[in-house]
Amino acid sequence: MRSAMPAMRAERLCPEAVFVPPDFPRYRAVSRLVREIFRRHTDLIEPLSLDEAYLDVTENKMGLPTATRVARAIREQIRQELDLTASAGVAPNKFLAKLASDWRKPDGLFVIQPDEVDAFLAPLPVGRVPGVGRVTEAKLEKLGIQTVGDLRAKEASMLEGRFGRHGLRLYELARGIDHSEVVPDRPTQSISAEDTFERDVLLTETEPVIRRLAEKTWSASRNESRIARTVVLKLKTSEFDILTRSHTPVSPLSSCEELTNIALSLRQRVGLGPKQRFRLVGVGLSNFCAPEQMPVQSMLFNKP
Repeated sequence: MRSAMPAMRAERLCPEAVFVPPDFPRYRAVSRLVREIFRRHTDLIEPLSLDEAYLDVTENKMGLPTATRVARAIREQIRQELDLTASAGVAPNKFLAKLASDWRKPDGLFVIQPDEVDAFLAPLPVGRVPGVGRVTEAKLEKLGIQTVGDLRAKEASMLEGRFGRHGLRLYELARGIDHSEVVPDRPTQSISAEDTFERDVLLTETEPVIRRLAEKTWSASRNESRIARTVVLKLKTSEFDILTRSHTPVSPLSSCEELTNIALSLRQRVGLGPKQRFRLVGVGLSNFCAPEQMPVQSMLFNKP
């Protein structure tokens, strides 16, 4: 994954551009309509975001003979009923399906058959593998690994020694192996908002953005019935290293102001020196639980 271009930089590069404010209520409404189309074909739906989801159509409700036929039917229904385009990737597992779905955006269908996996993966830049960011990509390049084919040539023991458990995951993905299942109705794990600065900034300069991101995160959390217990501050340094700091207050957050204050206070725990610069900041909420699962606080009173 790569960070999106900051809006300020986009405006500077293209001053004639028209910036349209987002309409998230409308996005959520349309997303629900798309999910209804998905459910005509399968109940095994794992949403990733408002506009992306995994579907397991090994057995589909319409009785279509192949996953490719299912994908075509879904795309056609979305086009006819919602007047929207949709991209689809068809593959033997989630890892490959994600790669396939990105292959012919914004309005395409790409299929990776089981016997095509090796030929498809081998020439890809290793940066296309999920979890390989700029830092990991640079480390792999120092080992002579630039493509997935190069990665596949390495022993599992070597990759584990260099990257730990993530090295074993890379070993499997290079071979198209992914055993993760499609998990429907996955509970919310986190809600966050982040932004990339037009230029790298000092930690002391991040307050205005943190306040804005806290407002976005708090607004998004109001649509979640479960309660977030932990505030997370995410930072990416000018060297592309990512670090997070978190805090779980005794009582659930009661306001955006409280969220903002905690996020700002977490900067004091960064500890990288006053001259360190950052290119990205994010504010998030995690550790969600149902209201009835919140710890009960007891107070004892003595009568006067």
